[in-house]
Amino acid sequence: MLADAGVRLGDVAVDGDDLYWTESRAYEGGRTVIVRRDAHGTIADAVPSGFNARSRVHEYGGGTYAVRGGILISCSLEDQRVYLFGDGDPIAITPQPDIEAGDRYADFLFHGDHIICVRERHSDDLEPINSLVVFPLDGSDDPRVIAQGHDFYSSPRVSPDGSRLVWLSWDHPRMPWDGTELWGAALAQDGSVSEPELLAGGETESVLQPEWSPGGVLHFVSDRSGWWNLYRFVGDRVEPLHAMEAEFGNPQWQFGMRRYGFLPGGRIVTMYSENGVDRLGMIEDDVLQPVYTAYERFGSSLGVRGDVLFTTAGSGGSATAVVGIDAETGDVDIVRTSLDIDLDPGLISHPKPIEFPTTQGTVAHAYYYPPRNPAFAGPEGEQPPLLVLSHGGPTSSTSPELDIGLQFWTSRGFAVVDVDYRGSTGYGRRYREALRGEWGVVDVDDCISAALYLADAGLADPDRMAIRGGSAGGYTTLCALTFSDVFAAGASYFGVGDLAALAAHTHKFESRYLDGLIGPYPEAADLYEERSPIRHLEELDCPVILFQGLDDRVVPPAQAHEIVAALNAKGIPHAYVEFEGEGHGFRRSGNIERAREAEFFFYSRVFGFDPADSLTPVEIHHEEAIGGPRGFAEGQ
Repeated sequence: MLADAGVRLGDVAVDGDDLYWTESRAYEGGRTVIVRRDAHGTIADAVPSGFNARSRVHEYGGGTYAVRGGILISCSLEDQRVYLFGDGDPIAITPQPDIEAGDRYADFLFHGDHIICVRERHSDDLEPINSLVVFPLDGSDDPRVIAQGHDFYSSPRVSPDGSRLVWLSWDHPRMPWDGTELWGAALAQDGSVSEPELLAGGETESVLQPEWSPGGVLHFVSDRSGWWNLYRFVGDRVEPLHAMEAEFGNPQWQFGMRRYGFLPGGRIVTMYSENGVDRLGMIEDDVLQPVYTAYERFGSSLGVRGDVLFTTAGSGGSATAVVGIDAETGDVDIVRTSLDIDLDPGLISHPKPIEFPTTQGTVAHAYYYPPRNPAFAGPEGEQPPLLVLSHGGPTSSTSPELDIGLQFWTSRGFAVVDVDYRGSTGYGRRYREALRGEWGVVDVDDCISAALYLADAGLADPDRMAIRGGSAGGYTTLCALTFSDVFAAGASYFGVGDLAALAAHTHKFESRYLDGLIGPYPEAADLYEERSPIRHLEELDCPVILFQGLDDRVVPPAQAHEIVAALNAKGIPHAYVEFEGEGHGFRRSGNIERAREAEFFFYSRVFGFDPADSLTPVEIHHEEAIGGPRGFAEGQ
């Protein structure tokens, strides 16, 4: 079920009576497909079999396609060129670059018979160059640069009359949630721009999601108040639409973010987050009226048709789905679900939001999931083993929506706590910036504090606690295992072990990310060494399993190999599983299944229980040194 039944849904768009979205399908090797529901309700793939619609700009992509009047364009994962779709085979409308997949495109926008978008141009020995470009829809001319000079660009948007173009830009070492600039310029029919001017934003103001209303009023999201709120221009003056301690934006890890849209009569429908939980609302005359639904998490893209908002949504009891929500009534039309099977409601563990004390006299946030399986009960007098989840990013957040991967554990007797450590989004800029200079410290403190809080409450066995995470969450996992003795085991998925190596070898988008999280390199080299788990493996004395994709360009395999070599040298019990053809995150169903099976088998050996599942063993090096967790007799 975990590996084959689900798809990742995203990138929702409306084109007249047609609705589009993307599906990332593990059962097709992780291929991303653009899907269309037409006016008659017929759902079908909008791209031919084998076409993988995924951009690699910033490596994380997003903003993969655009559609207008039935004309669909998308980039291809294979060569990163842009293709036009019609009745026959897709037609490439951008040239073949000198370097294979060296020109990458995202965030497409129609302007007359031209396309405006972001291009990331790679060369053999220089940092990639990002710019805004324009090219004819028929591919008759090469892309022309219309904005260049900043390190990054996103979100080109054309005014309704076609006379103005706005966009976002930012520069190293800032990330888009640190500070961005909103620019505007006069726009000619051929896509040329003139007289660019800075409209909003700066080094300490994160501006997101510029959008034009149907009447030509420019709106945007800014955190100038400490929260990502909605603003609009009234002449040359900027005014808030509805100031509140809530987040109307998400961190811009991917392109195509659109969390609000315009309804008839000047109303605005918007998704926003309060205390980490997503809400839906409608703004009319600057007053926000909640639109009540059962959903607790909404996607980062939307489309609007009349009074109906189309997006992805999920909750603790329902899988993510493409939905249409009537902004007036809250009525929901479920278009497509991410799970095509029925899950026994008795197996679903529902999240309980918790706020717990942590270091520095502050509090942090998490979701707690008790073990749940109607066919089984834990032994009397025993508390369940606990699995602590540390999300990636680290500038990201966890979600209360139904996660089959998480339910895998709770259905097998584990309690789970999914931690929104300090630095997570959804709680305002102050909470987000609590991680500045403190990565590998406060995130670890918060994961440890969550575990101890639940153990003290009698909800977890303090001797059977494990921690797992991927990417930045893998780094937090490795730090927690190395620099504390709270956890008896852990699992790192493509986690960072060597901060200096990450700073030196990661891709452009994140190449200066650590300046804010740790400090500038090499000036802060001592701090990088102090916070790198691989430099302190003499302090690691509990079993760990590592997973790695061999095509990972964000955290290259060399990091995992170095950690494994050090674990071997010290004789620490460990397992290592690598997958060919996988990048930063596993997309193929067989690999997803194998990774979860191997992790479960690993915990069964560490905690000394016989798993109910029939599992293919994973080789555990130095298994003889496990000896059972503290206070838990081997084999009991």
